[in-house]
Amino acid sequence: MKRILVPLCMALLVACQQEAAEKPQAVTMTEVAVGHFCQMNLLEHPGPKAQVHLDGLAGTPLFFSQVRDAVAYLRMPEQSHTIAAVYVSDMGSAPSWDAPGRDNWTLAETAHYVIESGRAGGMGAPEVVPFADRPAAERFAAAHGGQVVGLDDIPDAAVLAPQTAGDEGDADEFKMRLRALSEERIN
Repeated sequence: MKRILVPLCMALLVACQQEAAEKPQAVTMTEVAVGHFCQMNLLEHPGPKAQVHLDGLAGTPLFFSQVRDAVAYLRMPEQSHTIAAVYVSDMGSAPSWDAPGRDNWTLAETAHYVIESGRAGGMGAPEVVPFADRPAAERFAAAHGGQVVGLDDIPDAAVLAPQTAGDEGDADEFKMRLRALSEERIN
């Protein structure tokens, strides 16, 4: 039995080390980093950011203006590449909300997120705020409201729902204007 267990354990250890070694490292956010969805310079916007590394695109992650957007991206069924790693800003070590940092990344899968805090991210939508350390997340939640959850426990509504309660009125206004334009064309 010992003859089987020792080689098996060694093989598992080597496999785990290879997997960890193959995970791409976080990339420094520079002036050329633009949001995947908005194509805007990330350094010009407040709040936490995210980067998603895809297999086959080494060293060129997709950057996101808000962590909320990256989580939504992870949940999209239309992915064309396998996701190799995801990093989010560690807001516990960020200089400030307005300057979330260029190199204070933490793995998304191990981060602690504050949801429902009411804090808006870089594009103005409610943000899911990441922290590498749970006590820092709990202090943020105590100061700004919300609750601390893991990545898999972020509800879809926190990343896919309309941005603010006022958006419904804007959508209704848009529909009314569109209907009026359509009626003008017909008449």
